[in-house]
Amino acid sequence: MSIETKNPPESALVSEQPSQDAVDRLAGLLPADELADALKGLDPEQITGPGGLLTQLAGRVIETALESELTNHLGYPPGQAPPGGAGNHRNGSTPKTVKTELGEVRIKNPRDRAGTFEPQLVGKHQTRLAGLDEKIIGLYAGGMSVRDIESHLQDLYGVQIGRDTISRVTDAILEDVQAWRTRPLERVYPIAYFDCLMVKVREDRSVRNRACYLAIGVSVEGEREVLGIWWQETEGAKFWLAVLNDLHHRGVEDILVCCVDGLTGFPEAIEAVYPQAWVQTCIVHQIRSSMRFVSYGERKRVAHDLKPIYRAVNVEAAEDALKAFDVKWGEKYPMIAQSWQARWQHITPFLAFPADLRKAVYTTNSIENLNRQIRKAIKTRGHFPDEQAATKLIYLAIQRAEGKWRQAFNWTAALRGLKIHFGDRLPD
Repeated sequence: MSIETKNPPESALVSEQPSQDAVDRLAGLLPADELADALKGLDPEQITGPGGLLTQLAGRVIETALESELTNHLGYPPGQAPPGGAGNHRNGSTPKTVKTELGEVRIKNPRDRAGTFEPQLVGKHQTRLAGLDEKIIGLYAGGMSVRDIESHLQDLYGVQIGRDTISRVTDAILEDVQAWRTRPLERVYPIAYFDCLMVKVREDRSVRNRACYLAIGVSVEGEREVLGIWWQETEGAKFWLAVLNDLHHRGVEDILVCCVDGLTGFPEAIEAVYPQAWVQTCIVHQIRSSMRFVSYGERKRVAHDLKPIYRAVNVEAAEDALKAFDVKWGEKYPMIAQSWQARWQHITPFLAFPADLRKAVYTTNSIENLNRQIRKAIKTRGHFPDEQAATKLIYLAIQRAEGKWRQAFNWTAALRGLKIHFGDRLPD
C-alpha cells in the first residue's frame, strides 16, 4: 500500500533496507574498538535518552546529508568560490528540531543566498522525519485512537506530537480513499461476494448503527480485491441495487456468480443489473437461519441431517434429501424445510459445479473473514465521530487484509469449471 502524506518527502537517502555498500561504509567510519572507547563511562540515558549520543549522531548524519544536497544544488563544494566568481552561495543555517523515531533531534538546516534551495531529506517546513508518519498511520490502522497514538509516541520515542497533527497525518489518506472508491474495475468478475456490517457512528448528538456495504471480487486470475465501501442507514435490497449500479458504472459489465446472504430481495436487485448472473445464497447463513428454530439439545442432530442436502451430488439428490429431512423433522420444525424450499432457486446453483468450484461459491466466508479483520480494528473505538473517520479506518484495515491474501482454493480447477458453465462470458 502506498500512502502519500504532505509532510515527509520522498528521498533516496532514506531506505528501510540499506545497501551492503552503505553498511560497509558505516562500519569503516565506526570501527568497533573506537566505538567501544567512545561509549566508556556513558550510562544508557546518555546513549539513548533525549539529547543522547544516538540523537546527536542522527543529527550529524542528517546535517551532512543536507550539506551534500546543497552542494549538488550550488554545483561546488564548501570552501570554494562560486563558478565564475559570482552567483548563488551558502548563507549560514537555520536551527530546527526534527521529530524522529529516535526522539527529537536538533539539526542545522543549511541555506543559500538566493533562497532557491529546497532540501529533500528535511523540507523547509517539515518537522517530522520520513518514516514517523508511516508509524502514525500504522498505529491508526491497528485501531489506536488519536489520543492513544499521542501517548504511545511519547512513551516509546519521547516525541511529543499533538492530536491535531496526528489527525492531519491520518487525513492525508482521504485522497487515496476517494481515488480507491472511484477507481475503474475489471470488466468481468467470475465470482463476487457481498455483505454488510454495522458500525457505530455519531450523528446529531446520538450514536447510531450505520450499515457499511462491502463487496469482494475475484478476478479471472484468481486474485481477490475489495471493490468498494458504501454507507447507508440500514441494510436493504434497495440500496444494494445502488451498489450494483455503481459497480456497473465503474466498468463491471458482468459477474458470473454472486454469493450473498439470505437478505430478502437481494437476488432480484442483482438480476436487475446483471440479469445473467447466478445468485448463490450462502449455505452457512441458511444453516444458521435454520438453527434459530431448533432447541439447543437437538441442534447437532438437525445440523447433521441437513448435510445430505448441501453435500448432494446434484440438484435431484438434494431435493430427495430435503424431502427425507422434512419427513423426519417436518412435524416438529416445519419452518426449516419451508425456508429451504422458498430459497431453493438460489440455494442449489453451486451443486452444478465441480468440487473445487463449489468450495469457492457455497459460502460468503471470504467476505466474512474480511469483516472479522475490520471489526478487530474498530472494536476499540466504541463509536466514530463521523462517517469519514470510520471510512479511513475501514480502508486501512482493508489494505492490511488484502496485503495478506492468498488464493484460498484451487483456482485453476475452479476456472475450468467456470469455463465449462459460462463459456464465452469468461474472458480468455
